[in-house]
Formats: sequence, structure tokens, C-alpha cells
Amino acid sequence: MSARHLRAAQRTLDGSKVQVRCRPPVFSRLAPDARRRSARGMSSFSRPDGRRPDQLRPITIEANIAPYASGSVLIGFGATRVICAATIEPKVPSWMKQQGVKGGWLTAEYSMLPYSTLDRKARDIAKGKLDGRTVEIQRLIGRSLRAVLDLGKLGENTLWIDCDVLQADGGTRTASITGAYLAARLAIQKLLDAKKIAENPLTDSVAAISVGLFDNHSLLDLNYVEDKDAAVDFNVVMTGQGKFVEVQGTGEEATFSQEELDRLLVLARAGLQELSAIQSRFLAQQLLAR
Repeated sequence: MSARHLRAAQRTLDGSKVQVRCRPPVFSRLAPDARRRSARGMSSFSRPDGRRPDQLRPITIEANIAPYASGSVLIGFGATRVICAATIEPKVPSWMKQQGVKGGWLTAEYSMLPYSTLDRKARDIAKGKLDGRTVEIQRLIGRSLRAVLDLGKLGENTLWIDCDVLQADGGTRTASITGAYLAARLAIQKLLDAKKIAENPLTDSVAAISVGLFDNHSLLDLNYVEDKDAAVDFNVVMTGQGKFVEVQGTGEEATFSQEELDRLLVLARAGLQELSAIQSRFLAQQLLAR
């Protein structure tokens, strides 16, 4: 990310809490005519919460929210709030031993607390099984973290990632992935400090963001109102080096063109670069303060 874009992020640091109000770059990689069309659309369109189409919600991160976890953060994407905790267990799943697989493992669990939504959401345990959405999201979180984790360097440890949604206003899975990486990095630092592993097994950072078509406009970081009425919505997971981990996209009783897809991916990349920079600043503050 360029120095100009870093200067565009207005941030305040207060102890272990980071709050960032972002002004991410727009479609700098589109062709000139596409940039002009996008700029005209952005100048005339107002989102329900007053943001520009290419603007992230305010990002807040608070460290050590769960002191008994090996690493934890409370991450906010606007009104969405998620506790992300990482716990190190000094053993690996039995299937790894049975199959002779060396190294460690990472697994993730995700839940929405009953009071996280306007209407109370029943706990999965009350229904006797996980719902399909919960299973899908926790598998996505696990895949996203394992994409940047060298399991061979983790030792015979399991890194448990728990993401619990306190308040849902759209983007709970993307906030979970972004916060889960931070919690995992803090937990791994404890292994390094205790000399239980020789080197950092994380090969890169990872973050996620949503994009979509709402009222014929391409939007970054959709809140609930935008997400529920979007004609097309995507969840994009990307590493700090700019490599895609996963792209989930669908038309909600609608279709989208190649040009619209390209525009959404460029928009997502710009937002993810901002998130990666926020993660880096947060970790620099936390790790240097040790």
C-alpha cells in the first residue's frame, strides 16, 4: 500500500484498542472510462449510513478481551462486533496420529449469540445440531487461516479458533476471519516466547471483506440493510500479499456481468489492502509493547 493511502486512513491508538476510520482508494486499476463512470456514480450515491460506496465501516480492535485464551480480540466492523479467540491445545486430532500426519492443526468454531440479532436467535445446542450457515462459516474461517499457516511448523499443537458474534449488522464472517488472524498471531507469539516452537508458522496475514451490487452501485463492506437487499453479494478472502484465498459470490435472483465482477473484485482488493494495513499496525503495537 502506498504512503498516500496510509495517510488517508485516519486512526487513533489508545492502549490496546485501535480505531480506524478508513478512506480507501477507489477503482485505480480500472480502465479510464470505467474509472470515470465509477467516480460519477460514487459522487451521486449516498449509502444508508452515509458512507461512500468505496468506504469501509469504522474498524475497531481491542486486544486481550478474553484473558484465558492464548490470544483474543474484539473486532468491530461498524456495528458488527465479534470476539475472536485462539486457544493452543498441546495435542493433535487422533486422525493425524492414525494417518501418520506430522505437524499441528487448526480448527475453527463460529456462533452467533442469542442477543446478537434484533430477534433472539436460538442457540444451536437447543436445536440439537449446527445449522447449515454455521457449519459453512466455521469451515470458511478454518480454510482461510490454514491457507496462511505452515502446519508443519506448528508442532504437535492444535490451534482452536472461536468466533462469537456479539452484535450482527452484516459481515460477521468477514469480521471473524479478519479478527481470527489477529488472535492466532497473538497466540502463536506466546508459543514463540515460551520456545515451544522454533519459528513463526504463519506465512502471511489474511483478511476478508464483503462487496455487492446495491441499487445498481458497487459497494464495499455491506451492512445488514445493504446485504439483505443486494442484487449480488460477494465475500472475498485475501492474503496480505494480495493472493485470493476464497471468493464467494452469488446473484440474489439476479445476474452479473464480467465487468461487474471485475469491478467488485477491484473494490474488494482495495478494501482488503486497507484491512491488511490495519492488522499490521495493530500487531506492531501489540508485539512491540511486550
